[in-house]
Amino acid sequence: MKPLAERMRPQKIEEIIGQEHLLAQDAPLRKMIEQNTLSSIILWGPPGTGKTTLAKIVAYHTKREFYSINAIESGVKQIKEVAEKVSKANIFITKPPILFIDEIHRFNKAQQDSLLKMVEEGLVVLIAATTENPSFQIINPLLSRCNVYTLKELSKENLVEITNKAIKTDTILKNLNIKIAETDALLYFSGGDARKLLNILELTINYKKNEPQIIIDNKTIEKVVQHKFAYYDKTGDLHYDIISAFIKSVRGSDPNASLYWLARMLNAGEDILFIARRLIILAAEDIGLANPNALLLANATYEAVSKIGMPEARIILSETTIYLASSPKSNSAYKAINAAMDFAKQTSNTPVPKHLRNASTKLMKELGYSAGYKYPHDYSEHFTYQSYLPDGIQETFYHPANNQRENSIKTFLKKLWGRREKG
Repeated sequence: MKPLAERMRPQKIEEIIGQEHLLAQDAPLRKMIEQNTLSSIILWGPPGTGKTTLAKIVAYHTKREFYSINAIESGVKQIKEVAEKVSKANIFITKPPILFIDEIHRFNKAQQDSLLKMVEEGLVVLIAATTENPSFQIINPLLSRCNVYTLKELSKENLVEITNKAIKTDTILKNLNIKIAETDALLYFSGGDARKLLNILELTINYKKNEPQIIIDNKTIEKVVQHKFAYYDKTGDLHYDIISAFIKSVRGSDPNASLYWLARMLNAGEDILFIARRLIILAAEDIGLANPNALLLANATYEAVSKIGMPEARIILSETTIYLASSPKSNSAYKAINAAMDFAKQTSNTPVPKHLRNASTKLMKELGYSAGYKYPHDYSEHFTYQSYLPDGIQETFYHPANNQRENSIKTFLKKLWGRREKG
């Protein structure tokens, strides 16, 4: 008997739950499948989001031959074998077959290189699946020949729908007396992975199969999984409360509290890229020009955790969290752009002064565009006073905060603009 996850694998596009951004009626990938105008693609997304299923469904809908290779178990030899089979059969087929490579990020450069000829010559349509960022894991020549489609982690609603569908429609489960009392632990331990969800559900049902009514609740899931359930809903109030506490702790320069809330999120399986994005925002909004290196480090952190993943990503996130919490703080850049945008809305019809306009044609020059503009590098200290705002506007949006870095900025700007020397 096949496992529940395999029995519930969708066979048609209409049976897929989630990924509406790719498979809705007007979505590009859906149209490509229905019109049978396939090009090579890379499916990038977390485990259990339907990459393999989608590849098989593409083959089913387009009625194409389907070859499958797992990058963990295969290499150049298996790729060459597929190439030989396709070449021999090529005169008998009107549409190139699909070559599906699961976990393509496991292939080294030479193995990925061996795919190029088949893809370039149109011998196959490559569908590759990966859980890793293709920008870092796929060679550029192959990446440039493929469209990348990102599959999203399944939502709570998606997972509940999959659970209910399994109980109601599976050939075995529909004959059992199953009651879903609680789903929190089931969803938590599945981590957005439909395959893991169905495996845990099947294990739990088998554990209680001799009972007249099989009740699925948090306690039973804990027993089956043999792991303590720590409630954390990635889309609920606690999710927002904890990330708020994390942000406020970093902003408040408390590295210990920041690490505590970071640990709570990591233990609960929070998306590490979500945390990394928040660190980038923190670096710009709350540290800003008091320590510009904070933004560089936060951005590097996002790239690093994208490549590394858990559990090692926790170390990178910890380092950056401590650095940001321990940095001097300034929200001057945040306040400056807000003030500038508010003022710009009120003056959106104000013309650009002629001396600041681009004189790219003869007519523009004749109309006086760029006339009178003073090229700063022609002057002492690479600066000369001239107005860069529209006529009649003398607003100040940026007010340097009181910290070592911005005090030097304040001194520098005052030296330049305090003189108001004309000419």
